[in-house]
Amino acid sequence: MTFDEWLSYGMDRHWIGPPVCETHDGLPMTATEENEWANGDDTCVHILRLYADLATRKAVEANHSPSVWRARR
Repeated sequence: MTFDEWLSYGMDRHWIGPPVCETHDGLPMTATEENEWANGDDTCVHILRLYADLATRKAVEANHSPSVWRARR
């Protein structure tokens, strides 16, 4: 199964949302989660980072330690 097939499979089954850019689109949250966050609650929203290539992955891992220690390898 290719990555695109895997992603479509999950989206078709409502297990995962479409790829969005947090920088330009914002973090996908419910209105309730946004209100909780605005009121100081520690809302946790798990995301999957999509890498354009191996060099980007390595650069992210060099700069963001949770991307290393949370990885399942």
